Amino acid sequence: MKDWIIFEDEHLLVMNKPAGLFTTPGRFEKRCLLNEARAFRAEAEAGHRLDLDTSGLVVFGCSKQAISGLNRLFRERRIDKQYVAQVAGTAAANAGEIIFPLGPDRVRRPRQRVDWRTGKRALTRYRVLATFGSQTRLALMPVTGVRHQLRLHLALIGLPIVGCDLYAPAFVRASGARLMLHAQRLSFSHPATNLDLLFEAAPDF
Repeated sequence: MKDWIIFEDEHLLVMNKPAGLFTTPGRFEKRCLLNEARAFRAEAEAGHRLDLDTSGLVVFGCSKQAISGLNRLFRERRIDKQYVAQVAGTAAANAGEIIFPLGPDRVRRPRQRVDWRTGKRALTRYRVLATFGSQTRLALMPVTGVRHQLRLHLALIGLPIVGCDLYAPAFVRASGARLMLHAQRLSFSHPATNLDLLFEAAPDF
């Protein structure tokens, strides 16, 4: 959809993914943001992914230079990402870090679990934006990109994301019509021009 496009130039396409849409084709579901992007730019390749139920900004490379450049930037963690989440509970501090290493839960797929022995390093920084009764809105700055990192890290500190079907208690899951997690901000150097870029898209919750 054209109104999903946040930015477009010769090398890049930035889109605002709605919740409930895959970033790339699933095993059985072929409708996805990548195919929507390719309706505008046939050469588009996704630089990263968001979970099915997470909304927000996704950047695509549309030239060989941009695709390789984005891969390098993500690999070197030179792309700053900020999410916003609505969580159940009240944070103990106005800001903090969560550092549990994570690995696949082979018994309860597709869940992840804390794995101190062989898990991947996972680091999430957070900041309280506002508190609304029994819920809190957080800004989340993931330093690493482990699967389900934000969902599980927040659940582990007693702040499950509203609408989360994997890590939240039933009453928290049922209190939201969707997973209230949104990729709100991306900032990085343009892979072709080196200009500093900043993109933002507000959540719909």
